[in-house]
Amino acid sequence: MTRAGADTLLVMTPQAPAYRRLSVEERRSQLLDAALTLFAHRVPEDVSLDDVAEAAGVSRPLVYRYFPGGKQQLYEAALRSAAEELQQCFDEPREGPLLPRLARALDRYLTFVDQHDAGFSALLQGGSVVETSRTTAIVDGVRRAAAEHILRHLEVSEPGPRLRMTVRMWITAVEAASLIWLDEDKQPPADELRDWLVEQFVAVLSVTARRDPQTSTLVEVLAEEV
Repeated sequence: MTRAGADTLLVMTPQAPAYRRLSVEERRSQLLDAALTLFAHRVPEDVSLDDVAEAAGVSRPLVYRYFPGGKQQLYEAALRSAAEELQQCFDEPREGPLLPRLARALDRYLTFVDQHDAGFSALLQGGSVVETSRTTAIVDGVRRAAAEHILRHLEVSEPGPRLRMTVRMWITAVEAASLIWLDEDKQPPADELRDWLVEQFVAVLSVTARRDPQTSTLVEVLAEEV
């Protein structure tokens, strides 16, 4: 406070922060973040546009302005955003032994599953009223990307059908184990589940190696790393 004259007090109040209008991309990202948070822990049919608007602190008409296709368009956009994040889980630098790399990728993957429990279950189990051929294609794209990441880490330029099939089967097993893990109240602990999945990867490769020379060579390399 400062005194002005004999009887007048001037009270200095903090200046309110200036309002800044969000850009189109910033607003869209804000709405997607709000939707992703809701879809992470509730099945899609239990989330309304009013819920998204409230979570984002905006009006329902504003949500429609950015997603004129309504809830379906918003869900697909949120799903694509989540799919991109999920794909990045397997984006590990190709340095050092393979199995520790795979373990780090699984750490990120299981963290994603943990943080998006209900949404992850709805995403993989299907049967949602908002499921379409486009959403199915998005999920399949994640699986293909994960398989390609792993094959690159195996440093196989032209994987044969048996090796490719083995990797894709293992990814399916990881998905199934993750869903069961959620049903079992996230038991065993994530680090134990991670180690078990890495061991499963080695096991399925070892079985395939009995019939496939290409996979047999890979298993020999892995044995040298252990």
